[in-house]
Amino acid sequence: MPTTCALCRRVVPDENIDDPQVVQQHHLRPEERAESPTVMLCRPCHRQLHALFSNEELREDYDTVDALRSAARLQGYIDWIRGTEKLDIRVSTSNRVRERS
Repeated sequence: MPTTCALCRRVVPDENIDDPQVVQQHHLRPEERAESPTVMLCRPCHRQLHALFSNEELREDYDTVDALRSAARLQGYIDWIRGTEKLDIRVSTSNRVRERS
C-alpha cells in the first residue's frame, strides 16, 4: 500500500517502498522519543526539517504537522517538493541550526 508523507502529502509509490529509508519516522518532539508522537515523512522532507530547524525549535515550536506546514521557512520547499517526484535530495544544514546545536 502506498504511503503518504505527512508533511508534503506526496504519495510514495509501492515500487519505491522497497528502499527502507524512503519513508522515515519523525519524532515530533525530538529528544523526548519515549513520549513523542511520530509521523511518517518522505526522506526529503525529513532531511529538510532537520536541516532547517534545531531539535529545540522542533520540540518547542513545531511539534505538530500543522505547525510544520505553516512554518514560513518551509513554504518554498513544500511548494517545490510537491511538484517533483524526487525521493532523494541534497540538503545543507543552515548556519542558524549549526550554531544552536
